[in-house]
Amino acid sequence: MTATAVRSAFTTLRLDLDGDVAVITIDVPDEPVNTLKQIVVEEFASVFELLENDSAVRAAVLISGKPDVFIAGADIEQFLALKDAKEAEALSRHGQELLNRLEKLRVPVVAAISGACLGGGLESALACAYRIAADTPKTVLGLPEVQLGLIPGAGGTQRLPRTVGLTAALDMILTGKNVRAKKALQIGLIDEVVHPAILRDIAVKRAREIADGTRERSHGHKGGAIGSRALEGTGPGRAIVFHQARQRTKEKTNGQYPAPLAAIDAIETGYQKGMEAGLAEEARLFGELSQTEVSRQLIFLFFATTALKKDTGVSDPGVKALPVRKIAVLGAGFMGAGITTVAVQAGTVVRLKDADTTRVANGLRAVREVLKESLTKKRLTRQQFDDQLVLVSGTTDYSGFRDADIVIEAVFEDIAVKHQVIRETEKVIGERAIFASNTSTIPIGRLAQASARPDRVIGMHFFSPVHKMPLLEVIVHAGTAPEVVATVVAYGKKLGKTVIVVNDGPGFFANRILTPYINEAGKLLDEGAKIEQIDRALTEFGFPVGPITLVDEVGIDVAGKAGNIIADAFGERMRPSASLAHVLSSGRFGRKNRKGFYKYDEKGKKQGVDASVYELIPNAMPRRDYPADEIRERTVMAMLNEAARALEDGIIRSPRDGDIGAVFGIGFPPFRGGPFRYMDTLGIGEVVRRLEALNARLPGRYEPAPILARMAAAGERFYPATGKPA
Repeated sequence: MTATAVRSAFTTLRLDLDGDVAVITIDVPDEPVNTLKQIVVEEFASVFELLENDSAVRAAVLISGKPDVFIAGADIEQFLALKDAKEAEALSRHGQELLNRLEKLRVPVVAAISGACLGGGLESALACAYRIAADTPKTVLGLPEVQLGLIPGAGGTQRLPRTVGLTAALDMILTGKNVRAKKALQIGLIDEVVHPAILRDIAVKRAREIADGTRERSHGHKGGAIGSRALEGTGPGRAIVFHQARQRTKEKTNGQYPAPLAAIDAIETGYQKGMEAGLAEEARLFGELSQTEVSRQLIFLFFATTALKKDTGVSDPGVKALPVRKIAVLGAGFMGAGITTVAVQAGTVVRLKDADTTRVANGLRAVREVLKESLTKKRLTRQQFDDQLVLVSGTTDYSGFRDADIVIEAVFEDIAVKHQVIRETEKVIGERAIFASNTSTIPIGRLAQASARPDRVIGMHFFSPVHKMPLLEVIVHAGTAPEVVATVVAYGKKLGKTVIVVNDGPGFFANRILTPYINEAGKLLDEGAKIEQIDRALTEFGFPVGPITLVDEVGIDVAGKAGNIIADAFGERMRPSASLAHVLSSGRFGRKNRKGFYKYDEKGKKQGVDASVYELIPNAMPRRDYPADEIRERTVMAMLNEAARALEDGIIRSPRDGDIGAVFGIGFPPFRGGPFRYMDTLGIGEVVRRLEALNARLPGRYEPAPILARMAAAGERFYPATGKPA
């Protein structure tokens, strides 16, 4: 059978003819996105066979049948079934062979890209003769495999550098970041950007031109700075580029993520020994990485976050979220302005209130600055910038609150102040409006005591800075209406947040497990440990910043107040350190007033430890060295134990939610999977043994959570030993 005779003989592909050009449309049925499932790969191979044998077809176009996705990448689930490195290597080689075949087809194939073109999708496009992208905000191209602990396995480490140049390729592959259509055009990743309405027609025209010989195949661009191009052009120059890339990668990852270094090895092999050798090395390294613990944990996080996107927050499927068109934000400070920013970015009308015009003006200025940064970095067009900015207005009274669907309170962390705000607000908002508090520690049930409509009260705990931190904790008290939960969860997703639903309690989940970790770091200071040694030990463990730096970042005053609230609820095992209290009482608030455990320059950039802070701490001098393992054991085990207690208390619904909350909310190392995955890796029995040893030395702070003791005795785990993580 020839391509001419085929119209719809496939399940995931459709083959149509536009004169002498075959149009291949990928549209995986019953799936929101196109991925390279096994059946897709098999059908591509069949289509290539048809194109080779039909002389009436002179060119082809590859396009998607889904509006916002070209090809989103590989089918990640197939990675779970890989038994060993050899099987994974064979999977990679099979993908390479398929795309080699695409690249060498008798007919030129033009990739018509609209929407996400990621991973195997971009590798497929790179094997095409020409690439055209639709000029839409959702058109992004990237190789995000390092985010799964892997490297591109279908030729990406070889074709991308040959297309955009070594420096640009390293930047994309080592970070896993996406580029938008116009940036892709600048670096030579694509050849044209067109209006989405004419994407198909232009692609067909270009395919025919290439077949006619009136247009050349894509040769990439290999742009960039003159200095970069000069370095890439010689063997010694490339050696310098590779050396610098390795050094930066090691500094950034602390050696905890093997995939970026493996990607560098594969790319360098291709430059030194040719593409075939590079492909072989890519496949070998892909196979090895697929079996690492790092990749397993990162793939778990991928599936966990994917599952959360489908989670409505309520068990009854009949409960539907209400539309949210307008919100009001109480408090124009750092958090209120941050919440306002992400809301207008999501297209929501916002009324921002504070006590005086100066505060309102400062809040509006902060919103503008974040949007302006996006404009400068070309994440927004001028029109989008103007459209978003016009969505927000300020006020010093409650005018404009009547038609708000949600009111989000971000005022001072004091229950009396929050009670007053609730009473005032409910006098002016509609009966169906939702009142959400951004409190980080005060139980929502206590706040709801001041409400005439407690069923409409809920918690929305954002993390700082709001426009960068991905997590949103939605806190439900005993009387919250299911409709309110569903609405707030849906709106949180609209804001681009990863949302977990937690039950009410002091500190909720993220701050509850963070508190003993911070406390133990402070108690190490009480005992004479050095600030920089504590922070270094925990960044080497995998946290983005150490606990002392974190306290300076969030504010010593904020950390102190939150710590006291949680200590009042849980007693001595959560009692803050003396060091934190002494430093706070001296008037040091951290980065915000450029006085903390560290020194800061005029722009607020951290300079180094402020040695004078030791004079404020009991046992001030001399400081002594603590083994890094001791620092990590005391701080991390305290966090793990509290995570187990929070699960046992019903604060979180599942270990999955706890792991997502810890990774995306407080920076628990992603390559360890989260506190519950990490406890499974250690073994629950080993966790209990370590806690008991610590509790013998430091009585009362490390008594194992009852759930851990029971699980250890029964040989249980938080997750199944095999199978798809959820």
